[in-house]
Amino acid sequence: MPRLSLVLALVIAASPAVAQTAGHPLALPTGYHGDRFWVEPVTAAGRRITLYTDSGGGLFLLQDAAARLGIEVTTEVQGADTVRLATFPPFAADASIPLPPSRGGKVLVFAPPPGRGIDMFEADGMLGQEWFGGRTWTFDYPGRTLWLRANGDVPAVAAEHRVGLGFQTDSAGARALNFPRIQATIDGQMLDLLLDTGATSSLTTEAMTAMGGTDSVRATSFITTTTFERWRSRHPDWRVVEKGEKATGEPLIEVPEVTVAGYTVGPVWFTRRPDRNFHQFMTRFMDRQVEGALGGSALHYFKVTVDYPNAIAAFERPATP
Repeated sequence: MPRLSLVLALVIAASPAVAQTAGHPLALPTGYHGDRFWVEPVTAAGRRITLYTDSGGGLFLLQDAAARLGIEVTTEVQGADTVRLATFPPFAADASIPLPPSRGGKVLVFAPPPGRGIDMFEADGMLGQEWFGGRTWTFDYPGRTLWLRANGDVPAVAAEHRVGLGFQTDSAGARALNFPRIQATIDGQMLDLLLDTGATSSLTTEAMTAMGGTDSVRATSFITTTTFERWRSRHPDWRVVEKGEKATGEPLIEVPEVTVAGYTVGPVWFTRRPDRNFHQFMTRFMDRQVEGALGGSALHYFKVTVDYPNAIAAFERPATP
């Protein structure tokens, strides 16, 4: 089995998806809906795998997908935990993605409890911060494509459009986790936010009418209740859709302008979340406290290149979004 795993890793490592060179990024097989990215690799046997990508999410394959694809699942003891892991099968050369750089290229196999699936993501699994970490990517929202770049291959942009990112490190200063923190200015205040390409909201009919478009499940950005209510109080003219999120009943607010990486864009919709979701839970995985998440409702104006090893993001705004 170890020899077989090595062979599979070499097959995928030699594929075009990881053979990119500086200045020549490679387009991954991308699905794009509601300002969110999926990758859709095809196995050498001709089977398509649909994986939701989420810079603020985890790394797993759903159990039923592993069974459908005939992927072997093994059980391993890792520290105090017993986990179920799987290795992706070889991919077709023209529809390939790289393996996760962690866990020896394996992914966790997850069986959601009854009634608590990931229907919102319509995927066989998720590729999150573990998969993105250690590499350089371009989230090309206007072009609806996810690009894999050579390490350190960041487009040349003006200094104000190139920003540093914060990541959690251990006591020795080594990268501990790959959840990126970015700063944005809203209503005159600089906010620390999770850079969250997977932030998603399911919308009521009233919200869809207010926001326009046809996607009932789409990208959003998140903000804590404290900040949401401050915005509402200070700006009664900002549109609010009460109970606009179908799954939770939380309201949404339309922020006219967000300034990030030297650009001011808008409008941007934010979905309210309890303070504890970010001040307590998400902050445990960040380098400092965050007030929410900046997702596709803001990022869709840009091509965003994220150089994880060097903790840099470069923003480009096409002339015609």
